[in-house]
Amino acid sequence: MKKIVMTALVAAVAVSSTFAAVAPAAAQEWRRPHYGYEPPPPPPRRHHDHSSRDAVVGGLAAGVIGGLIGGAIANNTGPRYIDPPPPPPPPRCWFEDRQVPNAYDGGWHMESMRVCR
Repeated sequence: MKKIVMTALVAAVAVSSTFAAVAPAAAQEWRRPHYGYEPPPPPPRRHHDHSSRDAVVGGLAAGVIGGLIGGAIANNTGPRYIDPPPPPPPPRCWFEDRQVPNAYDGGWHMESMRVCR
């Protein structure tokens, strides 16, 4: 669900940035027309006016950069699976014959005992 929301957000930013400010702004005073008033004529249009193309190119660049950032955020799914460390090696064990005290008669006898290190 998080990826869908982030993708929709990135798409909305990309689309809105391509339509932002495609017309040049005029800085003249605006009044409602009334008797005896004529608005000033529009400024002469230059031959090489690239303002709308520049705005579209800027919007596309902002959309691409926003898409990369949004994709990186949406792709961050949290911690990844990491294999656990291998178990420690089993202890080295062997059997040795040892003398142990005899509980019945107070003497000693040989017994095979497991020894681990």
